[in-house]
Amino acid sequence: MSEVHARAKHIGMSAQKVRRIVDLVRGRPADEALTLLKFMPQGAAGPVAKVLASAIANAEENFGLNRTDLMVVQAFADEAPTRKYRRFGARGRFKPLLRRSAHITIVLKEREGAAS
Repeated sequence: MSEVHARAKHIGMSAQKVRRIVDLVRGRPADEALTLLKFMPQGAAGPVAKVLASAIANAEENFGLNRTDLMVVQAFADEAPTRKYRRFGARGRFKPLLRRSAHITIVLKEREGAAS
């Protein structure tokens, strides 16, 4: 069985926030995970749903797999480059301003015993 990957890079939110959502998706059937993400209030649910939908489309188009047989095997969010700015504070000091970003990766696999 082949694995199907989808990746989104330089998403404009911290990896820590994205990991909370990705942890809920891991190990679920792909359709169920997509439905779950649609109704989540967190901002990170949108980009994760987009990556999952892309992975499902990759599986259907490139490998000819059925979307009902797909499982989310791996899902993780890594840190991407951080943009650093300076914000000037009181008494001539400056406060660092960090704009964090994340890379989201989702790996799908066909469920065991699925009819090929």
